This record gives sequence, C-alpha cells and structure tokens, in this order.
Amino acid sequence: MTTVETPAWVQDAVFYQIFPDRFARSERVPAFLHLEPWDDPPTTYGFKGGDLWGILEHLDYLQDLGVTALYLNPIFQSAANHRYHTYDYFQVDPILGGNAALRALLDAAHGRGMRIVLDGVFNHTGRGFFPFHHILENGLQSPYRDWFIIKEMPLRPYNAPPGRQGYEAWWNLPALPKLNTETPAVREFLWQVATHWIEFGIDGWRLDVPAEIDDDEFWREFRRRVKGVNPEAYIVGEIWHDAHRWLQGDQFDAVMNYGLARACLGFFVGDALWQEEVARCGYHHIAPLDGHAFAAEVDRMQGLYPRPIVQVQLNLLGSHDTPRFKTLARGDDTAYRLATLFQMTYPGAPCIYYGDEIGLEGRHDPGCRGGFPWDVDRWDRDLHAFVRRCIALRHEHPALRHGDWTWLHVDGDVVAYRRALDDDRVVVILNRGQGTTHLTLPLTEGEVWETWEGTTVTGGQTAQVSVAARSGLVLLGKASTSTKFHTAEAQSSQRNG
Repeated sequence: MTTVETPAWVQDAVFYQIFPDRFARSERVPAFLHLEPWDDPPTTYGFKGGDLWGILEHLDYLQDLGVTALYLNPIFQSAANHRYHTYDYFQVDPILGGNAALRALLDAAHGRGMRIVLDGVFNHTGRGFFPFHHILENGLQSPYRDWFIIKEMPLRPYNAPPGRQGYEAWWNLPALPKLNTETPAVREFLWQVATHWIEFGIDGWRLDVPAEIDDDEFWREFRRRVKGVNPEAYIVGEIWHDAHRWLQGDQFDAVMNYGLARACLGFFVGDALWQEEVARCGYHHIAPLDGHAFAAEVDRMQGLYPRPIVQVQLNLLGSHDTPRFKTLARGDDTAYRLATLFQMTYPGAPCIYYGDEIGLEGRHDPGCRGGFPWDVDRWDRDLHAFVRRCIALRHEHPALRHGDWTWLHVDGDVVAYRRALDDDRVVVILNRGQGTTHLTLPLTEGEVWETWEGTTVTGGQTAQVSVAARSGLVLLGKASTSTKFHTAEAQSSQRNG
C-alpha cells in the first residue's frame, strides 16, 4: 500500500484564487490593446487586461488580508480570456506580462513567504496549438496526426455542426481539441511541461478536469516527475465527486472540495438558495440541510480520505465555475459570513475566490468573473474586515489547522464544535436561525474561556452561552493539567438538541 504523504505547508496555507484577466491591471503591459471597460459586466469573449504585474502590485493587499498562497487560473498563451484554450504551454501570455512577469511575481511572492499554484490544462488544447495547426495544414500527412484523435477529414475547427468537427473535443467544443494521451510523445510533452514550471519555481499544479485523462499510470508518472523536482509541490485535482481513485497517495495530494461548498450552501443558505442559478453550473442541485444533516455531511467528508489528505483539501465556497456564494444566497452576506467562519475553522486549506471578501456578486460564467473593484468605496468594508478577522483567527490558533474535531451541540439551526491541539482550544458556535439561541456547553470547573469579543466565560461542569440570530460565536481557551476539557461529555452531547 502506498504511503500517503502530502505537502506540510498546505495545512497552514490560506489560498486566494485569482482569475488573472479580472484582478488587477498594471501599466506594464502595452496600452494599445483593445480592452473592454474594467467595471462593465464581464462578457464571454471580452478581455479586461488584468495581468501578473497587477497581481504583484497588490501583494500588500493580499498579505494584509492574511493570504499565504495564490491559485491562478491559466496563464499560458491562449486565445481566450480564461486561457483554458492553451496554444503555447511554455510561454506566459504576453497580455499577462509574459514569462518575465511570472518570474517577478514568483520572486516577490516567495520573498513574502507566499506560494503560487498554477492551473494545468492537460486534457485539451486550443486550436492554435502548433501540432493541431500542423494537422490543419498537412492533413493526415502531418507527423503530429497521433497527437489528437482524428475521426474524419477534413477537420472543421470552425462552424461545424455539433459533433462533426472531425476530431474528439472536450464536450464536443471545436475550440478544445482533446489530446491523445495514449501517444507516448504527448505524454512526454505534458510531463515536461509539468516539470519545466516546477523547476521555474511554481509551488504546484491545480489540474483542470483530470478525470478526462482516464489513465492512472499517466498521473502516477506526473506525480513522480513533479515530486522529483520538488517533493513539497502541491498537486490538487478538479474532481467534483468522490475522488478515492486519485487520492491513494500515488497521484494527487488533494482535490478541490466542492463538497464543502455544497454543504455550506445547503445549511447556511438552505431554503433561500437560488436553485435556478445552481442548475446552470456543475452543482446541478443542492438540497437544503438542517444542522443534523450538515453535521452528518461534515463527518462524511472528514472520514472520506486518509487524514493527511483531509488536512490539505482545497476548501472553497465558490470558484470561476460557480455563481458567487452571495449571489446563490440571493444577496445575503450573512450566509457567506457564517460559511467563511466555518471554512476558516475546518480542517484543510481554505480558498477564497477573489472578490468574495468584499461582497462581489455574479451569476454563472461569465458573470462570476467580473473585474475586481479597486475603489474601496465600492467594497463591503464590514465584510472585508470580518473575513480578515476569520483568517487571522486561523493563523493564530494551531488547533484550527492541525487539531482534533469534536461536536459539542447539533440541532436544526445551530452547530457547535471544538478544535483542540495540545493546550490550544477553540470552540465555534454557528447559529443560522432567526432568533437568539441559548446553549449549555460542557466546560470544566474553574476553566476560563474568552469570547471572540473579549468577554469571559467561566465553566462549572457546564457554561451558558448565548448566540445572536444569524451569527457565530468563538470561544478561546487553554487547557492545563488540572482543568481539562470534558471530552467524554462533549462526545455524549454530539447531535443532541
């Protein structure tokens, strides 16, 4: 059996996902480009001109927020604003600043102790990828004919009826010809791409639709090559469902935890969830959850994979492939606050989708990919301060990153849990209900806990706490040899209303 080893740094990381065209525009890229207005609603084909220099120029903002790692959507040369239509895997898109901008960004980020993970699109390419273009020019005489799965000639890369483009394409989209990864030359090319950028200095790969490469040995060799260059490189796959197949310790370190996003939407938003918008994206349907069902789903997720993997799962509340969390909650930022407090106190690496922390909204692609408004008067400053505070809480308490998990209370609208590591103890109570809740929690005689607000709670055999409607409460405490948290009592209160 393969030993499961995952990068230690990820357990302590707080990620921030950036869609590069929409985060920040610098003055370092030529201004003669035809760009759509930054503040206009995003469009399917329009470019707003965000670039890597712009990200570099805003590292102060990210560091102040508490971010320690960046996940960037694709940055290589492409004819699409999202850059999933790659045509040169060894060149950063010049609209983003080229390879020099990535070099500068990596150096600046690493100088601050921040990591950078890139999006790897290895299942399909763009129509401009040289081997595909070679086939268009030379037909079946091209030496590259086996790099793709050709069905009929001539190829019709433009304006073909659905499924009649003459080659296999991702979801039958002619703009995305699928690579034939059974061809040895293709496999070697992709592995060389992977190691090239790890050698360049990136800290890992987020793998786009890796299940589409239905070949375990391809991914095993991918891991061997990447880890051979940097054993601490992070490999995280975009898998929306059960990922046991890829999480045996010999392929990926983790996956994007869309299960956590679904659970948070189901509990913190519940019946108010905008199901019509949910149906437009990869979620398909999200069932409302009460506290008992939410706790059961949390237990399921924590028991799904070995602990080293659970501790490095990429825990997100939204991404470029989903409507914004606040939009799905029909503009209710309280649900996002509760979900963020949960996310920052849950095992794994939390990931913020750019702009969520200031209240950005947007429907499914392209609406969820709007330009980041750098005018602070347009921010929800209270929300920003709350997210920043939640991140700081995570950084300050090792128990939230490495500690054990114990349920203290579960009912229809309220959940409470404890995180504990050695003498570091954190209790989180989340009330999604419309009224104040009063709870009796099992604290130890004489032990003093401090609330997030700085007031104290002194335990007898129990302690009484009140949590206002639609809010969360955090208790911070230290254990000692004479006053230990009542683990047995806590376990017995699990799932009790």
